[in-house]
Amino acid sequence: MVKAKEIMEAFNKYRGNAIIVTAGTAGYKTWPTISNNQSRDAMIGGAMGASPATALGLALSQPDTKVVLFDAEGSLLMNLGVLATIAEQSPQNFYHILLDNESYATTGGQPVPNGQQISYDGLAKSAGYKSTYNFTDLEEFVINIESILEEPGPVFISTKIEAEPENLPIDLRPPLKLRPSTEVISELRKDLNIS
Repeated sequence: MVKAKEIMEAFNKYRGNAIIVTAGTAGYKTWPTISNNQSRDAMIGGAMGASPATALGLALSQPDTKVVLFDAEGSLLMNLGVLATIAEQSPQNFYHILLDNESYATTGGQPVPNGQQISYDGLAKSAGYKSTYNFTDLEEFVINIESILEEPGPVFISTKIEAEPENLPIDLRPPLKLRPSTEVISELRKDLNIS
């Protein structure tokens, strides 16, 4: 099975100056080790289910800049209605990459309800996304990601990834070295020349 890191590394070759928003374990643990432009990484932690709306707001306010969301299925399930809102607003610069590991990895790997049956790309298509894709194979993702990122959005890309659950209780885990949200917002505003 594909690892989140492999998906992110394949995407990063075509990132350009895109703003990246992340959710889930892979978002806060893996993306910072891959990113080549942290001033354009909008990692806002502690808001499960809110990342798609954050990414939508950025896409609408920065229509000439690609906005890519690395989402997690557990997080997306917290706010499925956002798919319809994104489709209705139809930002042409919005790319929604779902990293589906069929589990709540951050809290110990509990299975997502009906995780093996849900067609997230089908949900996005029904909601009205312009294009949707589903990848279970890394090679197919690698072959197609460059051309997908040239399509007008909103685009939804569902990928199946290997679960990497956090099994230690939260208070026993080593502390994460995340940038404070105020720093993330300040750097992004500066990089985008927003006063």
